[in-house]
Amino acid sequence: MIQDIQALVDRYWVWLRDRTSLRELGDWIEITTPYLDRHNDYLQIYAKRANGGFVLTDDGYVLDDLEQSGCKIDSPKRQALFKTTLNGFGVQSDGKTLEVRASADNFALRKHNLAQAMLAVNDLFYLASPTIAGLFHEDVVAWLDLAEIRYTPNVKFTGKSGYDHRFDFVIPKSKAGPERVLRTINRPNRDTAQAMAFSWIDTREVRSPETRAYAILNNSEQSVSANVLDAMRNYDVHPVLWSARDEARAELTA
Repeated sequence: MIQDIQALVDRYWVWLRDRTSLRELGDWIEITTPYLDRHNDYLQIYAKRANGGFVLTDDGYVLDDLEQSGCKIDSPKRQALFKTTLNGFGVQSDGKTLEVRASADNFALRKHNLAQAMLAVNDLFYLASPTIAGLFHEDVVAWLDLAEIRYTPNVKFTGKSGYDHRFDFVIPKSKAGPERVLRTINRPNRDTAQAMAFSWIDTREVRSPETRAYAILNNSEQSVSANVLDAMRNYDVHPVLWSARDEARAELTA
């Protein structure tokens, strides 16, 4: 089994390396990542040398895109979620750009954290429909509270690789059930499934052997493909469709 998982991890690294490209823009280097935003465009990070190290930024893309889409971070709740998300990845914002500082030793880790923060912010404030007032993340919180499922929100674990991975909720171990880590995925697709799978594979080796991973998938507006569900199950991630969330209630309440 361990050889099968190692082969899958190796394939992920090859995919990440082969789908990353660089372009020189004056003092800056444009890094095109294989991660897709909600427009199916590849996320791009810009890096340059600064003060003996490096500065990496999204050049304001994520926040500008959200504002142009009519999704402003203008409420106290959204501000709180935004700041909590950035803090989970060690990313800073001046209100326009997302940014991290890096050294040669931690450049890969910082780049990874910035890319994950860009995806998380993009997803966190993505409304499933213009008429929906709440966020999917808030809907999940409301359901967990209503179902009396105890949890700790916004928990970050450092994986075996040294990369940090943020999970939206952790349900602590009890006499009836093991520790469970949960991540909400508003736009379930191949890339978000692969990101969840990598986070879990990298994290599971530093958690208890009984720990389980769950992905709560938003299928309110569109169905989730069988390929996404199968991919998660292949990596031992338990997918929970939002429309069928009560079927997992007993597992999460235990």
